[in-house]
Amino acid sequence: MARKYILRSKEEKLSIVKQVLAGRHLRAWEPDINHRQVLDWVKNYQEQGAAGLEPKRKPGNPLARYERRKELTYTEQLQYQIELLKRALLKKEVEVNHLKKINARKVGDAKRK
Repeated sequence: MARKYILRSKEEKLSIVKQVLAGRHLRAWEPDINHRQVLDWVKNYQEQGAAGLEPKRKPGNPLARYERRKELTYTEQLQYQIELLKRALLKKEVEVNHLKKINARKVGDAKRK
């Protein structure tokens, strides 16, 4: 049976983490909470404090808000162009890093010969 993933607030996670750190057994919440999830919360709390328990926000597509509209203001057109250029630059940076790695391997192979 698959478990349902329940979104927990930062306060709920903090309460559970503090109980675990005080000695409560990890599996005490079964089947409500996966013990591995609790371990992740404890680890995040120990590394980052309460901020590590904040819900993660995934960045969306920055271009989507411009692509769905028929007409853009001049400022929005400029912002859209900036986002396109950022994306192109990121792709080029990835390509440059890949080529550097290939070049480093070739230099290493030439030195060994």
